[in-house]
Amino acid sequence: MAARLKVTQIKSKVSEKQNQRDTLRSLGLKRIGDVVVREDNEQNRGYVRAVAHLVKVEEID
Repeated sequence: MAARLKVTQIKSKVSEKQNQRDTLRSLGLKRIGDVVVREDNEQNRGYVRAVAHLVKVEEID
């Protein structure tokens, strides 16, 4: 079973660049406090890296 990432949005996207807003939307995050569980792969790691200052990430099994 592959590892997964639990991604929680902790900061607002209002003052961020459009590409970062789009990245949050691609992750499935719409508002502060939203939580999504995504597969741990290179694509999702890249998304998280692009918006690392807006989200909190935890690895889960």
